[in-house]
Amino acid sequence: MVHARYRELLADWPVPSEQRLVDTRQGPTFVVSSGPADAPPLVLLHGSAGTTVDWSGDVPRWSESFRVHAIDGLSEPGLSAPPRPAIGSPAYAEWLDDVLEALGVDRFSIVAMSLGAWFALDYATRRPGRVQRMALLAPTGFSRQKVLRLLPALMLAPLGHWGLRRAVTSVIGPVPAGLSSKYLDFGLLVHKHFVARRVKLPVFTDEQLAGLDLLAIVGSEDRMLDSATTARRLPGRSVVIPGAGHLLPLQTERVLDFLRGPR
Repeated sequence: MVHARYRELLADWPVPSEQRLVDTRQGPTFVVSSGPADAPPLVLLHGSAGTTVDWSGDVPRWSESFRVHAIDGLSEPGLSAPPRPAIGSPAYAEWLDDVLEALGVDRFSIVAMSLGAWFALDYATRRPGRVQRMALLAPTGFSRQKVLRLLPALMLAPLGHWGLRRAVTSVIGPVPAGLSSKYLDFGLLVHKHFVARRVKLPVFTDEQLAGLDLLAIVGSEDRMLDSATTARRLPGRSVVIPGAGHLLPLQTERVLDFLRGPR
């Protein structure tokens, strides 16, 4: 059911694209590539329980300047392979190595959200010099997780569509105004049928972050992460969106300005 609806949404990808499976040591990985073939590469990593369609609102602008590769993560509700290696193992960096090799990508920039941001940071610290810039949306890896927010969600989730929607918003915070109902409904469908990771994610040290060219964008009302700590750890490298939750309103132009800004 989830995959059938996902394929319908992929059929409405907003710009011309190449959709393919590439081989990796963890199994096949689904990638949607858009933009000029000779443009600088930009890799997109979605968050937990996410898919490449999470980037549908951003890709039209970003693909004007970049060759954009939106990757379905391992063991997520998209079309990539099911293995779920342990967080902190080198398996994710090795998997991304394989994807990048299949795409013919050497140095690149990344936009990533939530759990995808943790994988982006992990890769950048393990492969110095390969990642140029990182724009991270509601990123994990900088601050503690608010695990107690899961408790009311677990009680609400069995109460039908209403309960599921309330459960999701109780965890992520406010839903952005203007979010298309088809994507919101797909997100609820995913959460009904998919078991997301429930693990404590390691926090990166200041030493690990020091040499990285990054921008972190966080919501002041994020109920999953401690956004204030993230902003405090990254003076001059973070933006706080007032009133926003874990699911941020589109940051298309802010991210594009950062990626194209002076080195």
